[in-house]
Amino acid sequence: MGNILTGSGTPGYRGVFRRWARRLVAAGVVVLAGCSGEPVNSPYPDQSMAQNVLHTAFAQRSPKYLDPASSYSSDESPFTYSIYEPLYGYHYLKRPYELVPRAAQEVAPPVYFGRNDQPLPDDAPGEDIAYSVYDIRIKPGILFQPHPAFARNPDGSYTYWPLPPDGLENRYAIPDFPQTGTRELTAHDYVYAIRRLASPRVVSPAFGVLSSHIQGLREYAERLKQVDAELKSATSGLANAGAGLAHAGAGPAASQGLPAWLDLRDHAFDGVQALDDHTLRIRVNGKYPQFRYWLAMTFTAPVPWEADRFYQQPGMAQRNLSLNTWPVGTGAYMMVESIQNRRHVMARNPNFRGEPYPCEGTPDDQAKGLLADCGKMTPFIDRIEFALEKESVPLMGKFLQGYYDIPEADGGDYGVAMRVAATDSAEKAELYADRGLQLLTSTAAQITYLGFNWLDPVVGHGDTPEQQEKNRKLRQAISIAFNWEQFVSIFLNDQAQVAQGPLPPGVAGYEPLPQGLNHQVYRWEDGRAVRRSLDEARRLLAEAGYPDGRHADTGEPLILHFDSAGGLGSSPTLDWMRRQLKALNVELEIRATDYNRFQDKMRQGVAQMFMWGWIADYPDAENFLFLLYGENAKAKTGGENASNYQNPHYDALFRKMRFLDEGSEKEQVVREMIDIVQHDIPWMFGFYPYSGGAYQAWVGNAQPTQMVRNTLQYLKIDPQQRAHSVALWNTPLWWPLWVLLGLVVVAIYPAWCVVQRRERKTALGDTP
Repeated sequence: MGNILTGSGTPGYRGVFRRWARRLVAAGVVVLAGCSGEPVNSPYPDQSMAQNVLHTAFAQRSPKYLDPASSYSSDESPFTYSIYEPLYGYHYLKRPYELVPRAAQEVAPPVYFGRNDQPLPDDAPGEDIAYSVYDIRIKPGILFQPHPAFARNPDGSYTYWPLPPDGLENRYAIPDFPQTGTRELTAHDYVYAIRRLASPRVVSPAFGVLSSHIQGLREYAERLKQVDAELKSATSGLANAGAGLAHAGAGPAASQGLPAWLDLRDHAFDGVQALDDHTLRIRVNGKYPQFRYWLAMTFTAPVPWEADRFYQQPGMAQRNLSLNTWPVGTGAYMMVESIQNRRHVMARNPNFRGEPYPCEGTPDDQAKGLLADCGKMTPFIDRIEFALEKESVPLMGKFLQGYYDIPEADGGDYGVAMRVAATDSAEKAELYADRGLQLLTSTAAQITYLGFNWLDPVVGHGDTPEQQEKNRKLRQAISIAFNWEQFVSIFLNDQAQVAQGPLPPGVAGYEPLPQGLNHQVYRWEDGRAVRRSLDEARRLLAEAGYPDGRHADTGEPLILHFDSAGGLGSSPTLDWMRRQLKALNVELEIRATDYNRFQDKMRQGVAQMFMWGWIADYPDAENFLFLLYGENAKAKTGGENASNYQNPHYDALFRKMRFLDEGSEKEQVVREMIDIVQHDIPWMFGFYPYSGGAYQAWVGNAQPTQMVRNTLQYLKIDPQQRAHSVALWNTPLWWPLWVLLGLVVVAIYPAWCVVQRRERKTALGDTP
């Protein structure tokens, strides 16, 4: 063995202690660094906690379609409704939802015309109106965001059109194009946008509906298909011949055999026109008051032709440069960073004119502080940064650390889920309260219902008046037995409102209790809705021909069938449903299948009972009441009337109601229609789910809403409060390390003393 003092061979005590000394010094440095108070595990090394930047997340993948013609998914709406400006929008605070102008000067009323093209009075019967004309004035002075599609050279030519063959070298994002420009928004941009809905090169989920209402749009789409085919044929032929196209927009594409740009300015139709730079005219078939709501969706948001042409150039699609990833709008924000499936950043549009924060709202808004910013110009936040979070656990962890101001900008479930978690766990409730989290919910413009198939001989309409009344009493008995209050409590943790009819709150025509009470299922007692008793349900069951749950004639047990789109025939929900009918001595048989087979059965009209739901496209009673309109029966027409319900009186009222403008007459018709379906019971109305958001304490003007989609424009943050809270919540506790260091010193001190004694002996000439 080598000498332990010289360090040869196996390391000696002195080397060991030197290494320990170095480690202790290093640990001390770490401790001292930690004393600076910087938060640990911060995902923001740029110190943006103290900046006017809102941090949030997106899950699973980047938004797929940011092109306004194609976008229809909720995870896309925080981007599209912040970047684009439809003509109209919804008041941020008022309920029921109120349509307000955005890029338009006002919400324009239509002018009606008859078959002879003569104007008709506003109160003309809907069936007499051949078409409606909407003349909409655009606010002057609105500018598009800075974008390279608008950039021009000193001679007036476009900087990036056409691009040379190497024009995209080292350019993978819009900020890689240094030159930008802008111009004023005009009515022509809305015309171009609506024409794009019919383009064979654009896939739009709105085309089917809008082409049935906007005059000539369907025929226009057929013409564009022919034009597009001719362009593709010409491009292919000229590319093979090595020639270019004469069309100004075709050059760069033709050189690579790509189809020439389809310039929609060259192809018009009468249904949509620009009367001048600031007046848009839209002609709508017949009378369709709900058309105005479509003008609050990004499907009809303006698209500048320059952007359409810019992105058509060769190589753009391969580099993910398109309206789907880099939108071009006039809204409050613009996209400044886009790394697919990783990170997206919107920044304040420097060309945005600003819009005042609302000064009116519901009676509670003043107390909540939601009117404190009355009249101040929005947006309040400079940047909004979205980071990918594939899993909910790390997302919620970072939210609770304060690193996210909102878990997900489009997430309507977080407020609900966290309220439920706080109910189940005192520890979580204390944590949420400690951190001042705002867990806000509101009733969604949505309904989940349990439907009866009107074509079924047992629970449906019935063939004779006598059988019809018996079947109605059976549906009434079942509806009483199904305790939806219990369902909401058990399965939704009270995060829903039990429905009394087909219209949810927030939709004009909805009536709160006691006016909206469903008298077939409830009584109004002591100032509240009380479900009718099971004894009453048993009496109705007997009157329906099933005393004690058995056929009066045969004595056979009554067995009903519920078609489930789940994969299993047994689940807590389905077991609960069985128990509800078991209280009436009625058997419920579950017919579980996959969703495709379930849809087939619904289309064929062979499901007896089923559960389904509807989310509002727009906050009008028509958008819910059409679900029970006979002409929309799913088995007959493939429509959304999944119950195949048909009542001639209801259908006549629906045809009248859909032509009525908002007002007392429409309210009366809607009330009568609801009375009919409450009496007929084609649905158990189920519940209106809550939706809501989770917000940090420093986020101001937070208001969960389903219909208002440009909400980011109204939010504000207090960066100083955030920076202080994040530092407080994430500063590491160093005292355990000091204790550990002390224990290490105590542990090695005896060995150190031994080494010292041996060193002294060696100095006197002794050997160890």
